Amino acid sequence: MTTFRWYLLGILVLFGGYVALEYYRPKPLDWSPTLSSKDKIPYGTYALFDVLPQVLGTDSVASVRLPIFNQLLGSNEPQLHSGRPTNVTFADDSLDAANDQAAAELEASSLALPPTRAHYIFINQEFKASPLEVNALLRFVAQGHDVFIAAEDFVGGRRAGALADTLGFRTYPTDSNLPRVLAPGLGRRDSVALHLLGGGQARTSYWFNPGAVGYRLALTARRVHRGATLATDAQGRPVLLRLDHGRGHFYLCSVPLAFGNYWLLRPRTADFAFGALSYLPIGRPVWWDEYQKQGRAGEQSVLRVVLAHPALRTAYYLLLATGLLFVLVEARRRQRVIPTLRPLPNTTLLFTRTVAGLYQQGRNHARIAEKKTALFLDYLRTRFHEPTPDLADEAFRERLSQKAGVPRPRIDELVRLINFARTAPTVTDRELLILSRAIQDFKQESR
Repeated sequence: MTTFRWYLLGILVLFGGYVALEYYRPKPLDWSPTLSSKDKIPYGTYALFDVLPQVLGTDSVASVRLPIFNQLLGSNEPQLHSGRPTNVTFADDSLDAANDQAAAELEASSLALPPTRAHYIFINQEFKASPLEVNALLRFVAQGHDVFIAAEDFVGGRRAGALADTLGFRTYPTDSNLPRVLAPGLGRRDSVALHLLGGGQARTSYWFNPGAVGYRLALTARRVHRGATLATDAQGRPVLLRLDHGRGHFYLCSVPLAFGNYWLLRPRTADFAFGALSYLPIGRPVWWDEYQKQGRAGEQSVLRVVLAHPALRTAYYLLLATGLLFVLVEARRRQRVIPTLRPLPNTTLLFTRTVAGLYQQGRNHARIAEKKTALFLDYLRTRFHEPTPDLADEAFRERLSQKAGVPRPRIDELVRLINFARTAPTVTDRELLILSRAIQDFKQESR
């Protein structure tokens, strides 16, 4: 048994050591590319969002948690049958009657775009926009606003890449055969150089990990907007374009991970993100999109639609209250009553109290006095080794006085009280109390 205990103790010690090792060892870095302003991991954008007011020279930087259509037009996005922008001409110009009617309703019901010129910034791995949202963005930029989009892929609704088709560009990976590694490399030979263009000349080179900047931009021949190439790689392939639309501009970047915390906090690569954003005019309000990364702000439960309307909310609460009431009533009807089992009482104490009450109600304590004298005589036999105490014997009284160390007059008085209690027909409360005190005093003095 002792050996088994040692084995058990050893197992417990090893298990505790393993738990402590797992708890205190450093956690591995999370290299997942969230690009969210709330994340401080390497590929979050917490650092960029924090310094964005200084970079763009404005105190108005708002995190947007609404879809593009709701943010720009202040209303919910209507549903079109084929889902195409209403002011964009595609290669096939055929729109059915239902689409024309939906487009007319959109033009009639849409609210006016914000009059103050602003910047709308999207830093996502994948930019998603429905055709109606693309239409809203085009109207937004045409009025003189600027939109900055950094994404590796552009998709939208039922027609993939509606914004890319409209503006005439596309993104493509530089080498799709190699596995993508987001963690940084060790040397410059394994890195990719990006250049910001100023005045038509290449300026500083910024070295990035190939997995982080693996996409490039290309213009399509059939739909070309005016603009400029603002940044390229070492081979001259664009990674940052400006496309003019109306009185505003679209800034398109294919390397969104370059705006992550890791590259932004490195002195040799931070200026690329700051330089790319510096092409935007300073002093304007800025909208930073978080809807495509975090979703809507507030409650995201499946009951949010029900709880958002008073009538549905009241009906839902009434349904819950009715169901609860039904459960309670039905349970009371079918549940059998379970009896309560009380613990057994202390009958010895109860019996003692009953007997004491009977003696007290009789007002005659002769029986109690008799019991006390009998116990006292038994005490004399065991304490002073007197086999047959005879209270009437003078020799016994003298012997008891010497053994107990109590004066002889006290012994005679005690004997008198005992003889009275044994012979009296009735004993009052006072007489019983005097006898009890005399016996108690004798016991204390004889110790």
